[in-house]
Amino acid sequence: MEQIEERVKNYWTRRAQDFGMVRRMELQDEISGRWLEEINKYIPKEKGLRILDVGTGAGYFAVLLAEEGHRVYGIDLTPAMIEEAKKLAGDRGMSIEFSVMDAQSLDFPEGSFDVVIARNLTWTLPKPEQAYGEWMRVLAKGGILLNFDADYGQEVQSMEENEPEASADASGFHIGVTQELRQESNEITKAMAISQNRRPDWDIAIIKEMGFLECQCDREAGSRVLKERNGEAAPTFLIMVRK
Repeated sequence: MEQIEERVKNYWTRRAQDFGMVRRMELQDEISGRWLEEINKYIPKEKGLRILDVGTGAGYFAVLLAEEGHRVYGIDLTPAMIEEAKKLAGDRGMSIEFSVMDAQSLDFPEGSFDVVIARNLTWTLPKPEQAYGEWMRVLAKGGILLNFDADYGQEVQSMEENEPEASADASGFHIGVTQELRQESNEITKAMAISQNRRPDWDIAIIKEMGFLECQCDREAGSRVLKERNGEAAPTFLIMVRK
């Protein structure tokens, strides 16, 4: 388990600078308005919500939501990503607290946040069931979990079966991705237990087993937000859970 977590961290350390560039471009793009439209369908209308961005990466969601007037805290396992997030927030004039932290073991008291949000994180986690439990634990009663992700394990398997010489980069972001990095991404994806399950059906079942019955899944979220960038083999879905 420690070995795969270290491998994930090393991969994203190598991707951090280019990934930060991708997120900077997204903040300038109309896609940011579409992300906010999807998010605002579910979260309370008032400003100043306590929001935790788990797996914040280069800080895109954290900055986007801080600029909406919310109190945002961003965490990521990779120190290089946290540095990118701090730079991005500083450049945008946002005061956001970022920390290196494991999304599967959070250093926050129960009920600390009104909203927990994640994007393209769950597929990278060796212990996703534990992560879901932690995310729900730190939500206040009535709080909302929004998890945007995709079935990247099935995407890699499909691509390797049909086009073994051109398998997909499971992260879905190709700037600065060499063939070596693409292969490493695929190998990490295949090593994750979550990749052996059909998603989001697996996620929904896990959440309901935990007793959180107010759970919705929007399988069309990616097509609205990402449009032509939404993966055909692994389209982005949204899981919403209310505590």
